[in-house]
Amino acid sequence: MWRHVASNALTLFIVILVAAGGIVAWGKKQYTAQGPLEQAICLRVERGSNMSRVSEQLAAMGAVSSPAILRIGASYSGKAGQLKAGSFLVPAGASMAEIVDIVTRGGASTCGTEVVFRIGVNRAEVQIRDLDPATGRFAEVAAFVPGEGEVPEKYLEVRREADTRYRVALAEGATVWQVVEELKDADFLTGEVEKLPPEGMLAPDSYEVKAGDSRADLLRRMQEKQAARLAAAWERRAEGLPFKTPQEALILASIVEKETALPEERPTVASVFINRLRRGMRLQTDPTVIYGVTEGRGVLGRPIRRSELRRETPYNTYVITGLPPTPIANPGLASIEAVLNPADTDYLYFVADGTGGHAFARTLAEHNANVAKWRALEAKRKKNGGN
Repeated sequence: MWRHVASNALTLFIVILVAAGGIVAWGKKQYTAQGPLEQAICLRVERGSNMSRVSEQLAAMGAVSSPAILRIGASYSGKAGQLKAGSFLVPAGASMAEIVDIVTRGGASTCGTEVVFRIGVNRAEVQIRDLDPATGRFAEVAAFVPGEGEVPEKYLEVRREADTRYRVALAEGATVWQVVEELKDADFLTGEVEKLPPEGMLAPDSYEVKAGDSRADLLRRMQEKQAARLAAAWERRAEGLPFKTPQEALILASIVEKETALPEERPTVASVFINRLRRGMRLQTDPTVIYGVTEGRGVLGRPIRRSELRRETPYNTYVITGLPPTPIANPGLASIEAVLNPADTDYLYFVADGTGGHAFARTLAEHNANVAKWRALEAKRKKNGGN
């Protein structure tokens, strides 16, 4: 009898073990299997939260089928105590294992709200935007010009959030002085800028930063990127260019940057100036004159005076021969590459054509005809009220 009871107990125990093993195997499969999420979501993990709360959030958002399995899986993998605060993009179909990895690996938030501080040629703008997880694109929710008017409540709200992401976007053609002045209004950055970087040596680009980063460190990153771009483009330069140093190429690139906003025109505009340099002709470009007047400190805001065109300054290319002593703005990569690999043309002149581009000419007679067309278009535009 006792043998019979013991045999039954052993059998029951084995059955329980097999069942438990099956449950564990099923749980593991559930933990690593594709999840039920049909569309990507942005999961916000608050400071002080825990895996239990997050698992319930995920279940409410339709991202997991079983909060309990997620918690057990996180504990079993040793990640339950590694939860990070922030906003995280959870892709459609993400498994529980993948979600746990996303919220525990650390690093910057991958979705949520982003503040973009845009530095343009004329002014700066602050843009607050949210990532739409479904499309992977940002949508603007508020914008304002720093130092002008009231700051939107939305900006004050996101500045208080620890997981807000920050980005500084520098446009092509701004001067170093303008960049440094505008950065003073970026209240998420810290520190003073003791010395202006060299003109032209800040790379126009988009830079991800963290709240509390220093302005000096950001400017250093911009300089390092511009130096790397210039060095790489110099190595790939065409033969026979009228430049002795990368600095001379940077100077001309800044002039090209200020002369045209059309990417497809830059190699042709560069070719005009290079042809002039080769022939010993003066560059005769208005942006250098303007820089000589303003010293890069803001926008002239009016037409150039005749006296300014005649005044001899190191930047008046109607008076001096060759390049001015420094760049006149921060050129983008496209302008640097255009100058070091220009189009093969015999153009010596160009003037606006009324469409946003330029009309190019080989001879002074052709150029004068193009100028006459431009003046006629300008007169007609003024007569029609500027339209």
